Parts: sequence; C-alpha cells; structure tokens
Amino acid sequence: MKKIYILDTNVLIHDPLSFTKFDDNTVVIPISVLQELDTFKTAGDERGKSARVISRRLDEYRVKGKLNVGVKLENGGTLKIELDHQQVLPPEFRLTEMDDRILNSAFWLAKEKNNVVLVTKDINLRLKSDAVGIKAEDYKAGKVKVDELYPGLEFRDVGSAVIDKFYKDKSVKNEAADLVPNEFVIFRAKEDPKKTAIGRCDPADASVIRALSPEPSPWGIRPLNKEQRCAMELLLDDNVKLVTLIGTAGTGKTLISLACGLQKAVDDNIYKRLIICRSVVPVGRDIGFLPGTKEEKLSTWMGAIYDNLEIIMDKRHQEDSLQKFEYLLQNEKIEIASVSHIRGRSLPKQYMLVDDAQNLSPHEIKTILSRAGEGTKVVVTGDPYQIDNPYLDIASNGLTYIVDRMKGQKLYGHLTFTKTERSQLASLVAELL
Repeated sequence: MKKIYILDTNVLIHDPLSFTKFDDNTVVIPISVLQELDTFKTAGDERGKSARVISRRLDEYRVKGKLNVGVKLENGGTLKIELDHQQVLPPEFRLTEMDDRILNSAFWLAKEKNNVVLVTKDINLRLKSDAVGIKAEDYKAGKVKVDELYPGLEFRDVGSAVIDKFYKDKSVKNEAADLVPNEFVIFRAKEDPKKTAIGRCDPADASVIRALSPEPSPWGIRPLNKEQRCAMELLLDDNVKLVTLIGTAGTGKTLISLACGLQKAVDDNIYKRLIICRSVVPVGRDIGFLPGTKEEKLSTWMGAIYDNLEIIMDKRHQEDSLQKFEYLLQNEKIEIASVSHIRGRSLPKQYMLVDDAQNLSPHEIKTILSRAGEGTKVVVTGDPYQIDNPYLDIASNGLTYIVDRMKGQKLYGHLTFTKTERSQLASLVAELL
C-alpha cells in the first residue's frame, strides 16, 4: 500500500532534496513548514542555504502543475502542499506552536487515510505523534549502519615466519584479498602475540600489503600507539586527499592532525596554509551572542584547537611558542575559521582540518568537502558519540556518513581510535561514562 509522508521542517533542512526520496509515495509539505522555512531564508548559515535550495526546487515543480493538487515527481511519487486545517487535535495542543500545527495537519489527513506517516528528526514530535495515534519515524535516507562502520584497521594472526619475511621484503601478498585501499593490518605472531608488524594495503594494488614509512615525528609529536602511527601515515601522505579520524576524547586525533598539518604547510611548504575549522554548536545551554571581532568570537569556540596548538608549539619552540603562533597567524600560514565561513570559498593547495564533524549533517559535510580545490588535503575528525546537534545521531551525522560512502576509494583513508592517551582519568571516563 502506498503511503502519505508528511515532512517536518528539520527534515528538509537536513536534506533539501528529501522530498524526492520516498519512492512512488505521496509527499506532503504542510504550509506551516513553508512559513517556517521562510523565516530561515535570509540566514547566512547552512540552514539559510538549505531553505533557499528548497524554495527554488519547489518553485521548479510549481511550474509543472498545481502543488495544492499534487505534482508528479521523477520517481513516480507525488508532491503536495497542504494548507492548515481547523484544529482536530485535543485541546492540550496549541496551533500557535509550529510543531502542533504540523501534527494537526497529519492528524487531519489520518482521519481520511490510514497510511499517513509523519517524518521528523524531532524526538519529542515523534512522541507527540505516537500519543495521538499517528505513525511517526525518523528520516532514514543516508542513515549509516553503525555496527558495520569501516574501522580502517584489522588484526591478523599469522606465523612468526610471515612477520620476519614482511620485515625483510617490506611487503607481503594480501592472501585474503578482503582489504580496501589504504586499510591497515596489524600482524600478530601466533607463537608470540607481542611480536607484531604493521602494513598498509597499497592503494595502487590491493593485492599487496606494504610496510609503513619510517616513524615520523612532525613538530616533535611522536605516535604513542599503533593507531596513531597508522593515522600519521595517512596524514603525511600527499596522495591521500581525504582522511577521516574517529575517536573518543583524548585519543589524540586532533593533536596529530594539527602536527602533521603544520609539518606539511609550514616546514615542507607542500600546502599554502593550514586551515582549521569547527562547527559552532554549543555544549549544553547556549550563552548567546558574543562580542568582538570574528577572531575574538571564534576564540571562544576554538579552545580545544588552541590547547592542542599550544602543546605542539611548546614542543618545537619552548621559549617563544606564543610569538611563533602569532607569527604563523599573521603570515597566513594558519587560518582559524568556522564551518559557516568556509562555504562559498574555493580552497586550492590547502591542508584543511575539519574538527568536531559529528555535529555536521551529511549535506553540510558535502558542502565543505566540495570546497577543496586542486592539491588540497582535507582531514575530518570527530566523535560520533558526542553529538550536540539535536537533529543528528550516530547513524545520521556527516562524519559517519562520509566514512560509509568513501570506503574503498584510493584517495581516501580512515582510522578509528580506541585507545585514550590524554590521561588515566580521561581514559577511565571514556570507558565508564
């Protein structure tokens, strides 16, 4: 039986083309949703951009027919704009609230049809919908199967002779043939588990596992475990244009990304500059607007970045680390920016670090990655278990989305960190809390 899907505003903001992804069913957009989108269209952030994209696409379909009657979509479905109706919900609901107006439209349609589904990323609205007997669900397109998420590294138990041969020849045949380009393997000797070797699946020939390059120490930062060692291999390889690093707090993903970025942009001059950007999403209750220039505003959100840069600068320039940092900023070798300031730019030959990407939607991360010009390397880091965006979860955020979609590409590498190196307390908190 064909269904009638009613879309909430947050679904359209999350994916401006979401109304085209419900097969041959009917998609209804309540007029209250359009009114809410109208309040966003002048915003300069991704929400405003999404609202403008939606308006343009709906206007294209308006030319093809009457939206209040229904317009056929390319996939065989129907798109319809539904006007608000008189209140049919219980008196506990108020039509002055936008969510209640959307729910009222769904309730009205459900009186005539038994196949109505309200699609929203708002958990509370889904609960309200269930309370009045309307089926509700999250927007599923683009959802990632977290249990099957690509880790970027696997362990193999082999004979001790295999490891000896690997050290001698610097490569070994990939007998299992189940690795993807740039995936890492840690060989463990069956006779002695402490005897190990690390290899990387050759992106040019997936049938070969090659030894890693000599251990690096960019700006005095050395890897503290095998995961960090593998990550540095990807971060310092100019042929790998996109790297994603997932890990809990204290695993070192941001620190080593910054160190490798400084090495490539400042010392080696492979890239024009190191660009560091984060999503501006508050943890807990927002403190409102902040005074000052753009740089002064960003300093509040970039505390974690500055902390890591201070550690790196102290390693390299112990006596004048602050002056060195200011020098690099003034000479534009380091640029600090928010994600909203990256949109619309073209960035050739840059080393770009996108931190806390778990707070970005798939649409937002696609927008950012499309900014990469010729010769640019992009590093995306985050912890999908620490999401502050109320409309994203571990299966629908931009970070896990690109890990799932980019797996197997020759210019892409990924690693999931499991070991905390910040402190014993941080490790204990990550494990128990």
